[in-house]
Amino acid sequence: MSNAVAVTDATFEAEVLNSPTPVLVDFWAAWCGPCRAIAPAVDEIAKEYLGKLKVVKLDVDQYGEVSGRYNVLGIPTLLLFKGGQVVEKMVGARPKAAMLASITPHLA
Repeated sequence: MSNAVAVTDATFEAEVLNSPTPVLVDFWAAWCGPCRAIAPAVDEIAKEYLGKLKVVKLDVDQYGEVSGRYNVLGIPTLLLFKGGQVVEKMVGARPKAAMLASITPHLA
């Protein structure tokens, strides 16, 4: 079971933009091999940073409105939101250490 919460176009504002803690959004699709490849690392980050970082997943095939709003053209794309604004964008599969290098400076 994933530690990341699934969000939709309808729940995105409440779960992500209005969150008091930084939120990592994983834009993914079931057919995407690289998305499946990074899923365990994303899940580990969700578990390890519980309380400091919220991690959510948005299926781009089912919920395209938010994907379009943030110009998500390739997946996997990880967007880090802080105070309702994108502060980091990571496109493509990358190792957990590289994800954390981009994320952790925003958690202080």
